[in-house]
Amino acid sequence: MTRPVTGGGGGQRLLDRHPRAGRQEALRHQMLRVRGRSVAWVPPLLILIGIAVLDIFTPDDFRIISWIVLVPGIAAAICSVWTTAAFVVLSLLTYVVVDSVWPDDFHVGLPDLILIALGGLLATAACAVRIRGEERILHIRGIAETIRRTVLRPLPMHWGGLDHAAVYMPADTYARVGGDFYDIQPGPHGTRVLVGDVQGKGIGAVEMMAALLGTFRESAYHEPDITTVAERLEVRIRRHREHVAALGRTDLDRFATAVLLDFPQDAKDAVDVVNFGHDPPLIAGPHGVRTLPPTGGLPLGLGDLVPPEVPTLPPVRRFPLAADETLLLTTDGVTEARAPDGGFYPLTVEVTRALAADPRTARPRRLAALVRDGVLRHSRGHLEDDTTVFAVRRI
Repeated sequence: MTRPVTGGGGGQRLLDRHPRAGRQEALRHQMLRVRGRSVAWVPPLLILIGIAVLDIFTPDDFRIISWIVLVPGIAAAICSVWTTAAFVVLSLLTYVVVDSVWPDDFHVGLPDLILIALGGLLATAACAVRIRGEERILHIRGIAETIRRTVLRPLPMHWGGLDHAAVYMPADTYARVGGDFYDIQPGPHGTRVLVGDVQGKGIGAVEMMAALLGTFRESAYHEPDITTVAERLEVRIRRHREHVAALGRTDLDRFATAVLLDFPQDAKDAVDVVNFGHDPPLIAGPHGVRTLPPTGGLPLGLGDLVPPEVPTLPPVRRFPLAADETLLLTTDGVTEARAPDGGFYPLTVEVTRALAADPRTARPRRLAALVRDGVLRHSRGHLEDDTTVFAVRRI
């Protein structure tokens, strides 16, 4: 499901109108509804009528009325159980009526009637299984989404003196919540922001995400130095992996890429950045787009792979940030979104073009919505990885 852009309004989208369903379910529901009413019964009805009409107007030696056994099967794929059962009865009645129109010598007879009845019973049972499976998938997805909402707390508007907007879109996988995360923590030493992505999916990724966010919320509030916050995050991920190992689990190789931001109180026109192997943020403003240089930092949890004499934490870099400029942070679901021809989503090019057409696109809500819609359009709605877009600027 696609999350609306937080921090403000935004128009209703196809995927927003089906918040509990996955992308495929949402598309099917949309295609089978007109003005809010279900039209799933129309395709099998048209096929039923078409078979009956063709059977009447085809030559005597070419009877196709027995093809009516397809109708309950089609209904089972798109209709409810009761609608499918109704089409079974309607198919049997249509068969009897159409077959009786022909002279006795050309009747298809009882064998095909039994075939249609058995096919209808099987179709009805298959429809019941399908409906139960869909309900279970939606239930599991609902549980996963509840877990994610519990870990990723809602962010108030203008929280910590920042104007922000966030979009989260899960990948095209059922009931496998990913590890994208973001948060804002105001405190006595300034406002800090964390955006990142835990490697992998499932409950293990959510556990690590929760551990990192909990550590960030406490250390970002209490610690005056952003370097100490970065150290706490690295230590926390190692402690989490030790705990997982003590439980005898095998998912010990998880790590997380992240960007830690500090909006210092003593520099209103600057931002401090610590990049743990994440995609470099973009700064978008009325005068264009610039990409912050990568710092070469390792992802969180991989610091123990380097020799002791090599620094494990990436450096803190300060960059100028004007009042009308927005920091744009994305996870790799954006930069790795592929078109049907295999091309990656050109994030910088798209943002630059949009800003040239309308400098107001640099506002967080507009910028997040632009990237969200661009990724969905570029990938035709098929996302290979969880996708997060986070835009933030000072008020």
